[in-house]
Amino acid sequence: MNLPFMTPSLRSPLSDNHVIITSRFWCRLLSDQVRFRQLELMNMFNPNRIITLMILFLTSMPIHEWAHAWAAYRLGDDTAALRGRLTINPLAHLDPVGTISLVFFGFGWGRPVPVSPYRLHGNRRANWALVSAAGPFSNLILAMLAAIPFRMGWVPLYSGASAISLQGILGSFVMINLSLLVFNLIPIPPLDGSRIFAWLLPPRWAKIMDQFERYGAIGLMLVLYLLSRLGIFSMIISPIVNFMVRALLIY
Repeated sequence: MNLPFMTPSLRSPLSDNHVIITSRFWCRLLSDQVRFRQLELMNMFNPNRIITLMILFLTSMPIHEWAHAWAAYRLGDDTAALRGRLTINPLAHLDPVGTISLVFFGFGWGRPVPVSPYRLHGNRRANWALVSAAGPFSNLILAMLAAIPFRMGWVPLYSGASAISLQGILGSFVMINLSLLVFNLIPIPPLDGSRIFAWLLPPRWAKIMDQFERYGAIGLMLVLYLLSRLGIFSMIISPIVNFMVRALLIY
């Protein structure tokens, strides 16, 4: 086997073995990647996950957005109520990009609730942060409610594997709601965490952060892709979510 720029007389006796070992390495790596993608696809179409996503679409997503609208209404802004967003009807809060992201990545969002900060009573910046925190807080409440059957012993925490199980559905519901809680608290516009973080910043810096709102969902998807490629999710978010799951179900 001739290597480029090497004549047979000068070829190293180890070169063939090196090429064979290198080829086996890349073949094994490619095979591992294929198996990993197959496992991802199998998990994506897992019946428990599909049922959980349907329940999330009917509960977590609309309740999350309704919580924003309700908090704004209670604090003096009826903009969302006048636009029909003070409801738990899922169709009123549907965001196509956020729904697709939820299905494929486990993180998603509903259509942003319209809020007029200048109509909020009292401390406008603090109340704007409260309105933003209402959505993630609703995900925490839903996760806590779904954890009750486990804590009371009505549903076993560990059981045999099955295609569809109440344990799998409730466990996934807890996990995804906590993931949505942590995800929405990321201080990146237009996520809820950005407005909470802006409240903690000096007004001048908060205005600079507000300018990133114009990039909307497309900019958010790009940032999320970069964070995922850099491993930020696995290094920071996953441990937080796993700790919260253990706190609700085990500790």
